[in-house]
Amino acid sequence: QSKGKKPLFVQLVLDNIWSLYEAVMKRDKEKIDKIVTSLGLRIGARESRHADPKVQLNAICSQWLPISDAVLSMVCNKIPSPLDITAERVEKLMCVGARTFDSLPPETRELKSAFMKCSSEETAPVIVFVSKMFPVDAKALPQNKPR
Repeated sequence: QSKGKKPLFVQLVLDNIWSLYEAVMKRDKEKIDKIVTSLGLRIGARESRHADPKVQLNAICSQWLPISDAVLSMVCNKIPSPLDITAERVEKLMCVGARTFDSLPPETRELKSAFMKCSSEETAPVIVFVSKMFPVDAKALPQNKPR
């Protein structure tokens, strides 16, 4: 950057996104057609003639950079396999609050082995884990509280 060069991410990713954004917002038909053909996309006539340029931008970006594929591949690559989970972790997931695993009903405790096997057999029980995540200020976390 000190010599006036752009970082690689800016050159390869951000500049392309900004040029597409500018072309669509300024309604530069030639530049849009060039970008669409170079990316090998097919934009419907309805989207390309729409009065709102954001509709056209959304149509191009949803084909060029589909968010669903990106999120799914990130989840598959970054989240560890359920088969690698430890027994202690399963017990913590199955217990809520201060409740211990031993205090759960026997039927629920039997699900631990099924939880760890991740079996897809028809006789295997179906286990659903519902979680609610919410943002917490870093200062409120136990490790950051003053002692």
